[in-house]
Amino acid sequence: MRLVTVDRIQQARRLLEPVVRMTPMEHARDLEAAHGGPVHLKCENLQRTGSFKIRGAYTRIHALSDAEKERGVVAASAGNHAQGVALAAALLGTRATVFMPERAPLPKLAATKAYGADVHLHGAVLEEALAQATAFAERTGAVFIHPFDHADIIAGQGTVGLEILDQVPDVATVLVATGGGGLVGGVASAVKALKPGVRMVGVQAEAAAAYPPSLSAGEPVRLGSMQTMADGIAVGQPGPVTFEHVSSLVDDVLTVSEESLSRAVLNCLERRKLVVEPAGAAAVAALLEHPGAFEAPVVAVLSGGNVDPLLLLQIIQHGMTAAGRYLNLRLCVPDRPGSLAGVLNRVSELGANVLDIEHSRIAGRLAIGEVEIELKLETRGPEHCTEVAAQLQRAGYTVMP
Repeated sequence: MRLVTVDRIQQARRLLEPVVRMTPMEHARDLEAAHGGPVHLKCENLQRTGSFKIRGAYTRIHALSDAEKERGVVAASAGNHAQGVALAAALLGTRATVFMPERAPLPKLAATKAYGADVHLHGAVLEEALAQATAFAERTGAVFIHPFDHADIIAGQGTVGLEILDQVPDVATVLVATGGGGLVGGVASAVKALKPGVRMVGVQAEAAAAYPPSLSAGEPVRLGSMQTMADGIAVGQPGPVTFEHVSSLVDDVLTVSEESLSRAVLNCLERRKLVVEPAGAAAVAALLEHPGAFEAPVVAVLSGGNVDPLLLLQIIQHGMTAAGRYLNLRLCVPDRPGSLAGVLNRVSELGANVLDIEHSRIAGRLAIGEVEIELKLETRGPEHCTEVAAQLQRAGYTVMP
């Protein structure tokens, strides 16, 4: 199978020049100490439609013949590819039909409709929506626009790599969120052709990582199940085209935990004032989870920023817990007037903020004359959590497991 060339990616860049924006490169000073040099974030979350996907979708649809455009296009997506296809189709004057999983994030669903696509919800996971989109293409003659497994898609996504080299010419490591592999394959095609010494690293959610077993087997392998907050990179099996690019050009594929993904979203929000979805923050999660693992200068691609506000709230809470900013404590204290006030006064003296309290006299493990107090506290971090628990124990309160 022939790999996408840098010449083809440069052609895509010229095509896309009036359509997409060169997204900014954010300097992440707070992450530099762990990696011994400059760390930069390529902000594709600020791209049109909120992700890099418009690059590949427009490149693919533009290459269709007039007769193919007349038949319309069809796609399947959890959201970002859907928006890219919808906008690209509108710009190029063709009809777009999009199949999305039934639980697709509402903002992505609304935005896809707003760009003019005819949207159908089907199935619990992306693979089921893909099957419906393929059947629709066979039934109607619409051209199926694959979310990652096509040379034109890879060429369009590869323009991110050209921009990285323009913005950080001395880059040593590039980290890219990886689902099906279209983005990391395209970026690697561009970067390796022009600077072969740059290390290319794909990053997958640990609970939806199809590339490690596939690379070990030497062929695409299907996962039995997936469960991750990073819906944008939850792809159960690489395609043959992207697998060839990743296996040939990408130096390593790492996985990150759900805790690291939520911490990465929180890091982008707190330190950079950037809204990034969990999939889009996977490269930052790798920086947090693997300190010192990457030669600097490092560029991490923030691949998307389309996240449901309700999910964002849950992720922030999850990230605060993972970062040690929340502490849940259960204390056993004497059941007498003033006991609760005494606990709260001590917590206040220790500098923790009470978020929630539950007071129970009927827990089975309690003796007569005892009460259980469950506290949810906001703290300053892991060390503060340890200090608060230890000081309460020293003050005579029994900290329960």
